[in-house]
Amino acid sequence: MSPSDIPQPLAFTPHDHDACCGDVLARADALAAERGLRLTPVRRRTLEILLETHRALGAYEVLDRLAEGGFGKQPPVAYRALEFLVENGLAHRIRRLNAFTACMHPGERHSPVFLICTGCDAVAEVPGAGVAQAMSEAAQSVHFTVDRLNIEAAGLCAGCRSAT
Repeated sequence: MSPSDIPQPLAFTPHDHDACCGDVLARADALAAERGLRLTPVRRRTLEILLETHRALGAYEVLDRLAEGGFGKQPPVAYRALEFLVENGLAHRIRRLNAFTACMHPGERHSPVFLICTGCDAVAEVPGAGVAQAMSEAAQSVHFTVDRLNIEAAGLCAGCRSAT
């Protein structure tokens, strides 16, 4: 696969963001229906909030946005919705930022790597199967089994690099 064949992360490229969000929401709805999950109004609105920008948002940022929509101001409202989304593969937790971002590939088995721009705070989800395989092989060499893997890299996107 040549570098031009690798899909560019949406967070760092111009794109039709409404179509991007609509596609992810449609896949989330289909996944919820397929798995018999309840994508309640507060859970759906939480996912919509995460999709509004390609940034990771803290739980209190999400809570403030939910409260604006009349969903309540108590932290459990946001935490429960975020937990549901993460547990069901509709969102990811970005540990470095103690924040959450929408999964751009809901329902697909994947091992994402998160690229976090320290200039504009954008977060891109990119394929990380090769990194996950290398980690698994390294772990196996010392008789360790990886149950969960969260790979995050901080740096500057092309837009922020060219602005400096």
